[in-house]
Amino acid sequence: MASNTTVVSDEAPFTKRDLMLYAITVFSWSASWYALKVNTASVVAPPVSTCWRFVLASILMFAIVALSKGRLRFGLRAHVAFAAMGVLIFSTNFIFFYYASTLLVSGLLAVVFSLASVVNLLISALRGDVAGPRRWFGACLGVLGIFLLYLPELRDSKAGLLGLALCIGGTLCFCIGNQISQSLKSYAVPVMSASAWGMAYGALWSAVISIAAGFPFIIDTSPSYTASLAYLILISTVLAFWAYLNLVSRIGAGRAAYATVMFPVFALLLSTFLEGYVWTPLAIAGVALALTGNLFVLRSARRRGAKLPTPVV
Repeated sequence: MASNTTVVSDEAPFTKRDLMLYAITVFSWSASWYALKVNTASVVAPPVSTCWRFVLASILMFAIVALSKGRLRFGLRAHVAFAAMGVLIFSTNFIFFYYASTLLVSGLLAVVFSLASVVNLLISALRGDVAGPRRWFGACLGVLGIFLLYLPELRDSKAGLLGLALCIGGTLCFCIGNQISQSLKSYAVPVMSASAWGMAYGALWSAVISIAAGFPFIIDTSPSYTASLAYLILISTVLAFWAYLNLVSRIGAGRAAYATVMFPVFALLLSTFLEGYVWTPLAIAGVALALTGNLFVLRSARRRGAKLPTPVV
C-alpha cells in the first residue's frame, strides 16, 4: 500500500505562508488566555461557559469535516478515546483554567500551560520511556522557573497557591488526554474528526458537571461575554487549530511546537497592558527559566523523534 505521508524536512527554510501561520497561531493562543479571563467575569458558571463553547465549536468542526468530505463514522473503541479526550482536554482542562483565571492574571496561566511538554515527559517516564539528561535538565529548569514566577503570588495570598494548583491540574488533564489521543493514530483517525467528536463529548461532560453542581444554563448577552466567547470559539479553537495543523503539515511537529514557547511571552505582555501585571526580577528570571527549560525539552524531543503535545487553548 502506498503511503500518502508527507515527509517534512526540519532544515527547510520558512516561507511567508509558514510565518503567517505561525503569527496566526501565536496571536490566537496568546490572546485566548485574556479572553478566557474576560469570559469568567460573568454570571455564567465556568462549566456552563465551557459547555456553550464546545457545543458551538464542535458544530463548526463537524461542518468543516463534512464539507471537506472527511470521515465522521468510527467504531466503539475510537469513541471511547473521543470521550476520554472530551472529558480531559475539552472540558475538565478548561474548567480548571477558568477557575484559575479568577485568581491570577491570564498571562501566568499561559506560562504554566506552556510546560505541557515537561508534564508529558514525566508521564512518559512513568510509562517506562526514560528520556535523556538534556530533557530532564530542561524539565528541572522549567519547574524552577514556574516556582520563581509564582513566588510573589504565593507570598501574597493563598489564592496564588490555589491558582497554581488549578493550572497544574488543567495542564495534567490536557497531557493525559493528549497521550490518549496518540492512540487514535492506530485507528487512522484524522485529527479534525477526532477533535470534532472530542469537543462534542467535552460539551456533554461539561453539561453533566453543570447539572450536578446545580448551575443554571443561562446566556450572558453582555458585549464582553459574547465577544470573548466568540473569540474563544472562532479564533482560539477553530482558526488557531486550523493554522497549527497546517503549520505541522508544512514544517513538522517539532518546529511547530515552538509556538508553545512564544505565546506565553505575548500572553504576559497582554497581561502587562490590560491587567496591570507588574514584572519583578523574580518574574523575569522565572519566565526566562521556564521558557528555556521548555526549549531544552522540545529540542531534545525533536532529536529523539518523540511525540509532542498538540496545544489546544
